[in-house]
Amino acid sequence: MSSKDSIKWIYDQFKDTNELIEKNMEYDNKHLLLFYIKSLIDMDMLEKFVIKPFFEMSSEEQLNLYLHALPQFQEITSKEQVQLEVMKGNTLIVIQNEYYLLDFRLSKNDEVNQTSIETTIHGSQLAFSDNLATNINIIRTNYHQPSLTVEYIVEGEVNQHKVAIIYDKDKVKTNVLDTIREKLQKVDKQLISSTTQLNNYINDKPITIFPQMIMTERPDRIIYNLAGGKVILFVDGNPQAVATPAVFFDFMTTMEDNYHTFVISLFLRILRYAGLFLSLLLPAVYVGVTSFTPEVFRTELALTVAGSRVGVPFSSFIEVLFMLFFMELLLEASIRLPKAVSATATTVGGLILGTAVTEASLASNIMVIIVSAVAISTFVIPVNEMAFSIRVVRLLLILITSVFGLAGLVLGFFVLLMYLVNMDSFGEPYLRIYAFSKNKKSSEEKT
Repeated sequence: MSSKDSIKWIYDQFKDTNELIEKNMEYDNKHLLLFYIKSLIDMDMLEKFVIKPFFEMSSEEQLNLYLHALPQFQEITSKEQVQLEVMKGNTLIVIQNEYYLLDFRLSKNDEVNQTSIETTIHGSQLAFSDNLATNINIIRTNYHQPSLTVEYIVEGEVNQHKVAIIYDKDKVKTNVLDTIREKLQKVDKQLISSTTQLNNYINDKPITIFPQMIMTERPDRIIYNLAGGKVILFVDGNPQAVATPAVFFDFMTTMEDNYHTFVISLFLRILRYAGLFLSLLLPAVYVGVTSFTPEVFRTELALTVAGSRVGVPFSSFIEVLFMLFFMELLLEASIRLPKAVSATATTVGGLILGTAVTEASLASNIMVIIVSAVAISTFVIPVNEMAFSIRVVRLLLILITSVFGLAGLVLGFFVLLMYLVNMDSFGEPYLRIYAFSKNKKSSEEKT
């Protein structure tokens, strides 16, 4: 790319971009031509590393050698690369009829965020940044292994975001890595803006209920997964990472489990799984017992439940669906409302709704207690993706129980277990208790 026709080609490519700046500098038999978009580059760096040395150096040859020595220097391989890199914020330099790119991009999103989703009492409170280079710096700062490998690809025909594939080549399973590479090459979407969106496109089973890749904002969880031989995906401009393969038990652990003593961690895990089963089964058990087999309760408890439902015009099935529907509305409202009013609005809404429903005899007092217990138990699940899945499965179990009673609930629960047993995440059994990879090579490579 060293002809005058190339400059005309540049003008043609950027004719619709009114922000493109062309700076033509001549001084003491030296000539330099700059192309850049002002809003995307760091003007201080441009002045310090290009404009000022241009007036200080004695010849174009010396300036040319100086530009080649800069860390921001990039060779140009194609005309298409020029257009793409300038639109990303690089500076195009023409000197001695040769074309170069210098990375002087202005970054406004490289500040490290605070954890807002996976909060903990102990451990680091820092999350990832929106800047890909900053995120990789965080990982390398905390994972000091020369086997850590970073690969880059570009996804999205419109925004062409850079995607990073990060793994420890001594611990990763090659079949998983090859599968991910293959699926990423097949993604042909126009716009890729987040890791979650990318997750949906490379998922083996797009209509599955349970997540097959775990999304996190915490660097310590990513380091833990790298040491376990997993593959990490980052999308530039998104502060969350995706780790795969992910198994069911990954979604039920927190990083704080590693910071407590064994007894405390065990107690918290038991509490967490108790909340899981409570949120999953309690509404269906209520429907099955009150509608089909009330003799399961002791006489006193059965009379208490029957007395609380006096005047309720609906069956227990409709009652449960009615209350769960409004609970889901409150949860969704708490997410969508501004933070300043979300807590107050949902708390007041829940109190008013519960009081009004019971006074109007549209639901029993026991139903309000059950819905509250289910909501609290759902919040115990650490990862939101799994919490969403449990909410969907809970509704399916209620529907089955309303038709077949407690026998249908037991059958539905066993069907759920069989479904999970037959699931896999990029070749890993979904109900496997994931352990660290002790060997440098995978079991497939050994065989």
